Amino acid sequence: MTRARPARSTIGAFTLVTVIALAGCAGANASPSGTGASAAAAASASLEPTATARLAPSSAPSAAASEPTASLPPFACTPSVTIAATTDRAQITDVRVGTHDGYDRVVFEFAAGLPDALIEAVLPPLYADPSDQTIDVAGTAFLKVTMHGASTITPDGGVTYGGSTDFKPGFDQLAELIEGGDFEAVSTWYLGLNGGGCIRVLTLTNPSRLVIDIQH
Repeated sequence: MTRARPARSTIGAFTLVTVIALAGCAGANASPSGTGASAAAAASASLEPTATARLAPSSAPSAAASEPTASLPPFACTPSVTIAATTDRAQITDVRVGTHDGYDRVVFEFAAGLPDALIEAVLPPLYADPSDQTIDVAGTAFLKVTMHGASTITPDGGVTYGGSTDFKPGFDQLAELIEGGDFEAVSTWYLGLNGGGCIRVLTLTNPSRLVIDIQH
């Protein structure tokens, strides 16, 4: 099931963490900019070592959704993104996907604060945590999101998110979003993409959110 909420006139403050690309993204080493945003330096990288450029440089995205879309920076290329934690325990309260004009979006929402997170391009086989069994994920390029100190299960055994853990929205770029594990406060998710594409990663507040945009 996919969910995209209506646009809101008031949005929480957001910070650009960095921007990431998989394969074939033109405009590597671009320096992102945007009102109210600060950016880390972007480096050129590719998920497919022999891939050639296939995408034109990003144009400014626009869409109506539950997350901020104004003053978003352009997409650029780097092999991985690391996000520093703002809390020791980030309880996942919602996971949602949506499609927009120019990009698809994945949102992880937390009760309070952000976990330590790594977003990186990976190649199959893809493994579940902690069983190490292989997972079949739709798509031809893949992102792995590993969040340390994040879980849908509270320390006393409660559940803060009971929604879908396997989204197959059939968007232009996002073929599948599936949970790879939720074990000992480490939450793992895989994004299956339809070919290479540039990605930007944002963190937002009120409520705390980790946002991944995938360029069409």
